[in-house]
Amino acid sequence: MQLLNTRRESWPVGLLFSETSQTSAVEHSQACATLLAIDEVNAAGGINGLPLEPCRLPVGPHPDDYCLAAEKLADDHGVRVLFGTHMSHSRKAVLPVVESREALLFYPTLYEGFEFSRNCIYTGAAPNQNSVPLARHLLRHHGRRVFFIGNNYVFAHESNRIMRDLFEQAEGQVVGEVYLPFGAPDDDLSDVIAKIEALRPDVIYSTVVGSDTIRLHRAFAGTRSRAGGAVIASLATNEADLAQMDAELSEGFLAAAPWFSTLQNPESQVFRAGMQARFGGDIALTSGAEAAYFQVHLFAQAARQAELPALDAVLARLADVRFSAPEGEVRIDAATHHCWLWPRIGRVNDQNAFEVIEDATAPVKPEPYMVEHSFGGDLISHA
Repeated sequence: MQLLNTRRESWPVGLLFSETSQTSAVEHSQACATLLAIDEVNAAGGINGLPLEPCRLPVGPHPDDYCLAAEKLADDHGVRVLFGTHMSHSRKAVLPVVESREALLFYPTLYEGFEFSRNCIYTGAAPNQNSVPLARHLLRHHGRRVFFIGNNYVFAHESNRIMRDLFEQAEGQVVGEVYLPFGAPDDDLSDVIAKIEALRPDVIYSTVVGSDTIRLHRAFAGTRSRAGGAVIASLATNEADLAQMDAELSEGFLAAAPWFSTLQNPESQVFRAGMQARFGGDIALTSGAEAAYFQVHLFAQAARQAELPALDAVLARLADVRFSAPEGEVRIDAATHHCWLWPRIGRVNDQNAFEVIEDATAPVKPEPYMVEHSFGGDLISHA
């Protein structure tokens, strides 16, 4: 099927981001970055003279809402290229829509891995690009006793499974594992903090997301565990969350991501300036937004080179294109549909901003199925 009706005078693309979901703050940043990239593509001539036409419908907070919006964009607006979704259960709700309509979804968010769809391009970090470097850093610098807390959905369970495997490879120990519903009562969160205080782990690995992240940091801030050196670490907490906290709650927090807003390379400076000029100085700049930005440019390059505006033709070209993203040069791995990315570790300083404390020297090939990874004895000997 064609990704574009060739009689049109523009190329419609859909945005699937919610302003009312659990993760609306970061989804807002991703939507803004998508629109910025569309503006840049169109300023450069669009797709061989055809401008990209952003199409966006209101999306509710639930997975079915993303599914419904994707169906309407495809069936009523002729959209066959979509950028978006954030949480894993929303992505999974949309995949049957794009697969049944021979459409293409670009997914700009880290996730739990272990997935492939011919109709999806995954531009967020795979587990070997964030779970592995974060686990290595925690084990080497903070200790081997870890407590898991997460929201009760697919990403949290699967990410914790991966992190458990990594810690146990290095003779670490998971001392507790708790899952809470989104927006759980304060008493439930207090019970978890009491368990942490009793168990005194070295690390709290959080797969809590969105607004619940701020509640977790607030509950943890005054604990004996924090005063004793325990840290919260996460893959999912980002600058949109920091914007809702201050250093009293966030200082010392650790995250793994391909990009942090404090990076000072030229591409990051251009991206920051573009986002702030277009959307205001208070716009949250996140790794998810960075992926949402560069994936539009990767698509545009591939579409320009494709002989036909069809799925197979664009997919074939996606494996060949490169883009100098804010994190570094990125490209898509043809075998997995995931991106080569630049793993980094960030720690929040007393100014409530990420300092990059570990920085990749080259992009890392995605291994969404973790088939080649093992810490082996090297980590244990250096711990």
